[in-house]
Amino acid sequence: MNNKFKGTGVALVTPFDENERIDFEALEKLVNHVSDGGVDYLVVMGTTAESPTLSEAERVEVLRFVKSKNKKKLPVVYGLGGNSTGTLVRQFQNFDEYVDAFLVVCPYYNRPGQEGLIAHYRAVADAAKQPIILYNVPKRTGVNLDTDSVLELAEHPNIIGIKEASGTHVEQAKQIAERMPEDFILTSGDDDLIIPFMEAGGHGVISVIANGQPKETSDVIRAMLAGNMEEAQEENSKIVELLSLIFMEGNPTGIKALLAAKGIIKNYLRLPLVPASDELYRLIEAAEKKI
Repeated sequence: MNNKFKGTGVALVTPFDENERIDFEALEKLVNHVSDGGVDYLVVMGTTAESPTLSEAERVEVLRFVKSKNKKKLPVVYGLGGNSTGTLVRQFQNFDEYVDAFLVVCPYYNRPGQEGLIAHYRAVADAAKQPIILYNVPKRTGVNLDTDSVLELAEHPNIIGIKEASGTHVEQAKQIAERMPEDFILTSGDDDLIIPFMEAGGHGVISVIANGQPKETSDVIRAMLAGNMEEAQEENSKIVELLSLIFMEGNPTGIKALLAAKGIIKNYLRLPLVPASDELYRLIEAAEKKI
């Protein structure tokens, strides 16, 4: 198994200043915060990073900066996806920055069928110089990469796992876990489903809340990996109220409010996203103080 991706990955936000420029000072604070909090690897340019609003040059600049501030030398996963297979293949062929793996979301908007999804991922995996982690998130892409497709793609030597976020249940994760290769990584994309997801056979999470609460999130994962359900539930209870709040007005709206309340970043997003309402900010601030 690719053990470097077993455990807690954190989908890093991109801090901005009041002029919507990348706030690299805050980004360094965030990288130190999550690293000291015990996460196992860093995910750069996932959905939580507001990656659609960043230029290609900005995305690479953030990657280089995170790598330069990665004092614990944690594995780095880079999000690189799109809905044009040809364009994406060329990006992978020309991508010279070293990363430990790529997180590749299903093509969005054009809604390909399963055969199209499989062909898309095979073309990308053939072109990529580092391993691919599939990312299935139907609520954002409009398509679901189904179990049979995942298992077929798992046979490709350069596809090593999946971030599975197919909904409010873990049935698909169970189906994948029952039939996936022994060395395939099955990780959750839903913070609120960590415990049932790992009970179903998952290996960890790529987390949003770990930006703000890296220790508590990592403690839940480590307890589950050790088979200690009681400890996992106890640790999860510390963040359950925050989990109920940070997605109320979308992601990364809530997690940026939490990080601002903790003094790690400023509470700025790029349009079309806007900061949390005053009411939600107050609720998140109050919940954070209870931990």
